[in-house]
Amino acid sequence: MDIALVAEEAAGVRTLQRLARSHHRVRRVLTASPEGAGVAASAAELGVPITPADRVRDPGLADELRGAGIDVLLNVHSLHLVRPEVLAAPRVGAFNLHPGPLPECAGLNAPSWAVARGHAEHGVTLHRMEAGIDTGDVVEQIRFPITADDTALTVSVRCVARGQELVDRLLAHLDAGVVPRHPQDLSARRYFGRGVPYEGRVPWAKPAREVLAFVRACDYGPYPSPWGIPAARRGDSEIAVVRLAGTGRPCPGRAPGEVAVDDEGPVVATADEWVRPRRLVASGRGCEPGAVLRAGDRLS
Repeated sequence: MDIALVAEEAAGVRTLQRLARSHHRVRRVLTASPEGAGVAASAAELGVPITPADRVRDPGLADELRGAGIDVLLNVHSLHLVRPEVLAAPRVGAFNLHPGPLPECAGLNAPSWAVARGHAEHGVTLHRMEAGIDTGDVVEQIRFPITADDTALTVSVRCVARGQELVDRLLAHLDAGVVPRHPQDLSARRYFGRGVPYEGRVPWAKPAREVLAFVRACDYGPYPSPWGIPAARRGDSEIAVVRLAGTGRPCPGRAPGEVAVDDEGPVVATADEWVRPRRLVASGRGCEPGAVLRAGDRLS
């Protein structure tokens, strides 16, 4: 099969390398990666022609894909909306590798939303592309548990790894000549957009479980987080909360955001329990919580 790959990030690099090792042919790579980096660098090494990813919004690309005899368009972690004319051009179809279980986790930043909302499991889905965002028939899906220690990064890494299994399954279906399709139950659909919960601020007035989940949902360390680092205000200064840990100790009578100090260092009250800051950023620099927080401080 002749494949056009629209791809970004580590998942895109791994998919390109996987396709290159198969007997299928990658005829074109569309990516926003700068020359010499990421997907673009891998494509150049393989001698695959590179096209800017935003061309998927150009209906004229459809004629180019048909003229090149493209059988499959595969989208991996590229966020450009693809024109319907382009989706209809490949002979077999257009497919998307989505880092979340469909239909209940459609849209953007699915790993972060899953952690923030306390989901017990997450997953990755290979589905057909159509005009609606993440609404097409499912080809294959893999689910896996989320643990209490997972961050958005660890969930994302598992999505990338398990997603490669779905790429292998797609290639096997292409070899067999039949790609399965399972309509989504759109009554169970939940779409998540670009917004960040709590406007990106630590919700001290929530139960500790939700506070901890939100901070972990923002944690892509050491990489930049699409949600940024959760913020808190102490007086006139801003503090970024990189990591928190639970204590399991109730904080009766304490106002949310109130700081106390125990033998291990500062703790902060939530709606029900103390949580312990593990890593903060103040004045643009990483710092130990004990160097910043004092008993009686109030974070908002």
